[in-house]
Amino acid sequence: MEAAELAGLIGVGLAAGLAGGLIGVGGGVLFVPGLVLFLSLGQLDAQATSLLAVVLVGAVGAWRQAGYGNLRLRDGIVIGVLSPLGVLAGTATANVVSERSLALSFAAVQLFFAYRLARRAIEDKGKADAPSGVANG
Repeated sequence: MEAAELAGLIGVGLAAGLAGGLIGVGGGVLFVPGLVLFLSLGQLDAQATSLLAVVLVGAVGAWRQAGYGNLRLRDGIVIGVLSPLGVLAGTATANVVSERSLALSFAAVQLFFAYRLARRAIEDKGKADAPSGVANG
């Protein structure tokens, strides 16, 4: 592994870890584009690599959030048990469609959720702006 590639991996890992801890994203949201754009991985390779990395990020992030009382264990278990069924279908499909289609689909999903989250934040503007976990009053 070349020094530049290692530096890129370190940068993507640190940025995704910071974002994961701060705003709850990291895995596919930052790993995949970081690996594609900065390390020139193909879309499929980036997605597969991200799936492994997100296991570690998720475990550490969930552990820390549990310490703050923010973890909804039952919800996480339900999602975690059902997700492998979807990932089996998704990985099979990802291996038979073009990388271009994967990249466009990934971008479309990112844009959709970005729009929905921004819209929700704008609509919730009237609510208190106290940091999470801080009691109002």
